[in-house]
This record gives sequence, structure tokens and C-alpha cells, in this order.
Amino acid sequence: MAATPAPAAAVPGAIILAREAGSQPELVPAPTAETVSAADALRADLEAAEPDSDLWGRVRGGFEMAELDDDYVHKWEQWYATRPDYVQRMTERGGRYLFHILEEVERRGMPSELALLPFIESAFNPQALSTARAAGMWQFMPTTGRDFELKQNLFRDDRRDVLASTRAALDYLQRLYNQFGDWHLALAAYNWGQGNVQRAVTRNQKAGLPTDYASLRMPAETRNYVPKLQAVKNLVSHPEAFSISLPALQNHPFFLSVPIDRDIDVALAARLAGLSLDEFQALNPQMNKPVILAAATPRVLLPYDNANEFVARLKGHRGQLATWTAWVAPRTLKPAEAAKQVGMPESQLREINRIPPRMLVKVGSTLLVLRAAHATEDVKEHVAENAMMVLAPEAKPLRKVTLKAGRKGETVAAVARRYKVSPAQVAQWNDVGPRASFKPGQKIVVMVAAGPARSTKAAPSASAKSKGATTARKSAKTSATPRAKAAAPAKPKAATKTAHKARS
Repeated sequence: MAATPAPAAAVPGAIILAREAGSQPELVPAPTAETVSAADALRADLEAAEPDSDLWGRVRGGFEMAELDDDYVHKWEQWYATRPDYVQRMTERGGRYLFHILEEVERRGMPSELALLPFIESAFNPQALSTARAAGMWQFMPTTGRDFELKQNLFRDDRRDVLASTRAALDYLQRLYNQFGDWHLALAAYNWGQGNVQRAVTRNQKAGLPTDYASLRMPAETRNYVPKLQAVKNLVSHPEAFSISLPALQNHPFFLSVPIDRDIDVALAARLAGLSLDEFQALNPQMNKPVILAAATPRVLLPYDNANEFVARLKGHRGQLATWTAWVAPRTLKPAEAAKQVGMPESQLREINRIPPRMLVKVGSTLLVLRAAHATEDVKEHVAENAMMVLAPEAKPLRKVTLKAGRKGETVAAVARRYKVSPAQVAQWNDVGPRASFKPGQKIVVMVAAGPARSTKAAPSASAKSKGATTARKSAKTSATPRAKAAAPAKPKAATKTAHKARS
């Protein structure tokens, strides 16, 4: 295994990620005018200590898993080998995160193959979202993420956070290895679920069959999962054998963790760091909104070359840091009412908070709103940590209808059926019990959807309805004329049947 790099020079105002087991991050004071560029000092130190350092070599030196060699592996070797452009993009993107992941893997004494797992899960895309709602480079489902303390709220989703998701994924894999005692089975459980793998193992045990990965019955996705990782491992081990070129990755950190103590817009943070918005979000993909709340996200990740620039520019920035803030609805409101209270156009409030038409904002919901230019107070921790938004459909406007019970009276249930409401509602509107009956001629109140007014005449009795229907049928029969009968459509002929068959 390649030597661990010498301790890096401290970037003023930044938290240095731990590089040795048991070491703690170091908080360095804000920079002074005489501060030498820490990024330059770090680069010089590393080049002097390890002029030929190569992160890929360090990865190869930590391979410990049992080799898998079967048709599945060969299929995926061929798949990657015939897509060199895809492999190039995937490995270049992974270069941002691979040093940190490998550091964590080695610190826990785990095989370095695990550092390659995000290639399989997400192609090292921290913004990846599957159709099953798994998110981040490690593809955590919402429930599993919460099990491993990955916060998911209105302002952030730690399943996409580079540091938090890596910690959680390695915690999960370590737990699975402790359960199964085999890395291939642990990986199968990471993909398929530990309960499913345990049942497959138990089934084979009862049948007297082997319980290794290749011998278990499992879904196609899981059957291909470890072979995919083995194929990537083989490509990293011998890229020349597959006509693949791996990007050069130096054996030192790509980013620093830089503290922030004030709410700040994402776009402004990127600008102060001298990064494009895409570059900033590649290292800080957990943000759900265009503002970073310091109470819940007290640090950002920045490349070494940009950390000093950010700290210096942030110190010298004059003016508002955050143009957005959080507002908690004091009661259930229409979006138009909420917009009026916070002084925003309704269309802008709806767009930034993704509020669909005809929805109400429930009491206690947190909305992202414009921050007043003179406001100085940042969002409180309990709001930043627990922000959520609950919407409810707007109730249709109702109008009151008064009618009279027929000569034989009406039951509450019958009125409810006629107006398609519940008996409990009819009973409440009329201050009676849900099984009550109305006397003939008694007034009945019903609330119906606003629209054309309905008749308030006495409700017809069943016998009157029957008599009216009979009279109507007789009238229709006697009014028919020979001309009307002649105009009736003819019965379909055989040609019609043939045409239908042709369409089929």
C-alpha cells in the first residue's frame, strides 16, 4: 500500500479532514494579510514527500476481497471495455471523492474494493436519484438513510452529502459484514436487503447446499452486483488489458471542509469560492434550496485551491449574505395569503416552494421566502433541522340549499345518498342524529358545491317518481310519428363487421 501522505499544511479558516485513525479535525483561525497560500504550501509539501504518488496505486494495494471469475464478470468487463468514454467520465468524476472514501475505508480496516462501490451504485454521481427514490452516490433509500442518521428535510438531504453518506455507507457495510462474515454476501445484502440474503442463506443451509454468493438464488440485479464490482476492480488493476486509460489521481485530498457561521446563498458561496455553481454543487450536493442554513449545515466542501479564496472573500464581503430565509406558517393558509404575509408575489412563492395549484399550506409548514434587506437574524436550529412542508387540497366552496321533506318524510341517510355526502354531515347541518328521519314538509339543510342553484321544492316521494316516469314513457310513445320512425338508424350490415375486423 502506498505511504500515507504527510500531514497537510493548514488552510486558515478551514477544518482539515482527519488523515489518521483517531485524529481530530483541526480548526485554524481566520487568515491574516500575511498568510501564505496554504494550498500552495500543501502542494509543495506533498510533492516533496511523494513526487510519484498515485491514488490508483494506493487503491490497488488495499484489494483484499476474494476474487470472482465467472461469465457475469466477463460480461461486465466487456461492457466497460467497450465504453471507454463512459469509464473516463465516471473515473474523472470519482476523482473528487476517491481520496476521502479510501481514507475512511483504510481507517476502518476495510478492503479498498469498497471505495470503488460508488462506481456501481451511481457512477460516482452524488446527485443520482433512482426510480425507487434511492439517492446519492451510495444510493440510500429514504428509510435506510434515516436508520443511519442521514437527515432528510426541506433544506437538505444528507443521502447526497459526500461526508455523511460515506460515513453511513461504511457503517452499513460493516454491520452487514459482521452479520454474514463474507464481503460478497455483505454486498449482496447492501443491494438486496439483509433479510432477503439471510433467508436465501437459510434456504440453502436447509437444503444442504453451499451458502456462498454464487450459490444463492437471488434477483438478476443482485446476481450482477458483485460481478460488476469485480469487473471495475479488474479494470483498475490492469487498465491496459482492456484498452482503458484511467485519469491521473494524486494521492492527496481534493477538498477541505470549510466552516460557515452565517446563512448564505448557494450562488454567493460558489462565487466567493471562485467556482461555477455546478462545481460547487458537485462537492455540496445535499442542498435542496438555494440557501445554506448555518445552523444545520455548518460547513461546505471546497477544493484546496479555492478554500483560501473563499475564506478571504467571505471575510471582506459587504452586504447581505442570504437573500432567502425560512418562514413557518402560523396557520393553514392559501398560498396567496402566505405570499401577502411575507411580502412576495404569489407566483414566486409557489415556484420556489413547488406548491401546486389548488393546495393549502398547512399550519407549521416551513416555506422558503425572501429575506428582508435589513434582516440580521439567521434561521434557528430547530427550524433548520426539522423543516417540512405539508400541503392539503383546497376545499371546494359550498353553498347552502334548503328543501322540504316529501309527503312521506325523508331519512338522513336518504338525503345523504341523494347529495353524495355522509349521513354525519347531514345530521350535523340539521342538528339531528345520523339515523333520524325528517317529517313531511320539514325543512332540510344541505351544503353542496357552489354552482347552479338546485331546486328547493319538496323532495318527491318514491310513488310520485314512479308515476312521473310512467307518464313520461307514455308521452314519448304516443308522440312518435312515422317520419320519426323512418329517421331511426338502420341496423349495421355485414360490411360494418368487416370494417371492424380490418381495424383490429
